[in-house]
Amino acid sequence: MNTKQSNWIKIAALFCIIVCIADFIVLFVLGNYYPGYSHLRNTMSSLGASVSPVSAILSTWWIGIGIVFVFFGFQFRKAFDSNAKNVKIASGLIMLYGLGEGIGSGIFKADRIAGKMTSSFVMHDLAGGIGLIAALLLPLFMNKVISKKENPFFYRLSWIVFVFGIITMLLFTIRFSSDETNLIIHFKGLWQRLFLLNLYVYFTAISIIMYHKKSIV
Repeated sequence: MNTKQSNWIKIAALFCIIVCIADFIVLFVLGNYYPGYSHLRNTMSSLGASVSPVSAILSTWWIGIGIVFVFFGFQFRKAFDSNAKNVKIASGLIMLYGLGEGIGSGIFKADRIAGKMTSSFVMHDLAGGIGLIAALLLPLFMNKVISKKENPFFYRLSWIVFVFGIITMLLFTIRFSSDETNLIIHFKGLWQRLFLLNLYVYFTAISIIMYHKKSIV
């Protein structure tokens, strides 16, 4: 690995860590400018909808995040064995997350008209859903890219992230009851943010490994 390539990998790793931290700060700050918005009850998509006073800012931010993750996924492949099947898949999943949950969610707003979903809402959900599934599957392939023997801690972390990701995604996406007083539905925003926190901790761990990587596996 030459010095120039190593520097780009380190830059991508740093960008990923910065974005993971900054995203929570941006969401928290912008949520305070939307009267009646609750981080625990309301989804992040509703914060980016056209009716939100911070819609334009958040959509632009999401697109920027998406670009960073696509760049990160591209450099990830260079950090490891670019010809290895699992490295290619993991790299593709990272970029797919950036394209779907980042760029796609930023371009298409989760708008409703008279309580009905618009085509933009459907595209927003579709793009975001593809991105989230890609992120959820990532640990399964990362455990093959970085073996248990090579890094036992990361191996265990991958399984924890995968299991916790499934639990929080189910709590966020599945409608267990139509009763709005149901705690699972009532705290939909919380489940979504816990899923995101879980994912960002994992991306940060991958970034740290990439940053300190000196040779191709």
